[in-house]
Amino acid sequence: MTVSATKLVKDLAIEIPAATNIFEKFGIDYCCGGKKSLQDACASVGVATNEVIEMLDKASESPENTKKFNDWTKESLGLLVNYILENHHTYVHTELPRLNALLTKVVNKHGENHIELYQVQANFSRLTEELNVHMYKEEQVLFPYIIRLETAKEQKQYIPLPPFGTVANPISVMCSEHDEAGEILHHMRKITDNYAVPSDACTSFTLLYQGLVAFEEDLHKHVHLENNILFPRAIAMEGK
Repeated sequence: MTVSATKLVKDLAIEIPAATNIFEKFGIDYCCGGKKSLQDACASVGVATNEVIEMLDKASESPENTKKFNDWTKESLGLLVNYILENHHTYVHTELPRLNALLTKVVNKHGENHIELYQVQANFSRLTEELNVHMYKEEQVLFPYIIRLETAKEQKQYIPLPPFGTVANPISVMCSEHDEAGEILHHMRKITDNYAVPSDACTSFTLLYQGLVAFEEDLHKHVHLENNILFPRAIAMEGK
């Protein structure tokens, strides 16, 4: 395929799954801020659009990339939900306590000389609380309804009107909460100077920043799957 500079970032991330790795490399927001054109997104982070287009073209033509990623626009919603739960929700549930414990250790040792760590800790604590509540609502309410919706469609059955009226209502709340999580992560990256490891950092300090970078990247891919693929498909399915 030929990549256009006017195409929306989120659409490129959907059509070229390997694009998410390229966007991560350049700091291009493809999940919550994916409604920008590629040209505008590149300009916002100071990257040459032609350079990104060249990499995206190569990724789209690579047979390895085609085989490596699932096309979630065609797989069942049940499979996509299970993938999100098993890969991203499990990761978040595991990493939140691990990173919080590591943060406490690093703050106790380096907080006096690196006061930004206290801000990182406060922000990550807030993020932890919000994500735990957010994922609980998805796991207990939204995702089960989406699966029931797909089952009803396949079996040509009607399902009772849910208490939230339409699936678009909880999805709107989830998207707003995704935006809030994204703002917290953006602020953490800013106060750490893009997670630059200081010269006096110990191994735990280095591992902490590496872990936070990995956590942020995983959450971007997590939100992309929900905002740009799962949620629009669920709304369209309910409409039918």
